[in-house]
Amino acid sequence: MRDDIWLKKRMDNIWELLFPEISRLNNVNIRFKGKWKNKFGHIMKKTKDTEIVINGLFKELKVPEYIIDITIAHELVHYAHGFNSPLPRLHKHPHKGGVVTKELTKRGFGHLLRKEKVFTKKEWLGMYKSLKP
Repeated sequence: MRDDIWLKKRMDNIWELLFPEISRLNNVNIRFKGKWKNKFGHIMKKTKDTEIVINGLFKELKVPEYIIDITIAHELVHYAHGFNSPLPRLHKHPHKGGVVTKELTKRGFGHLLRKEKVFTKKEWLGMYKSLKP
């Protein structure tokens, strides 16, 4: 089973390799939390720190790592665009006009976006039912 230490290393690696020009202007904490059917993650500002939360069901090894990676990258795009981070806000709305998808594609995540779409449509509901107590 995965834990928060594994998750932090994963985020640090993704940030270092694929978001190197995005400065960390505050502490960015990441952890597993919740057991959601319709949400893979979110980002929020807590006092001066930023917190990224990844669906707690993703601790299970049957959830593919690429789902966690694309979820982390998605939240890092929000951080880079100034949502729940000290960086200047680049857009009025976080998803307007597909800005997250465009940014992820530009950063080399296009193939994972396609895999995530298939996973969400064909596998996630059954997996969710088997993981949710």
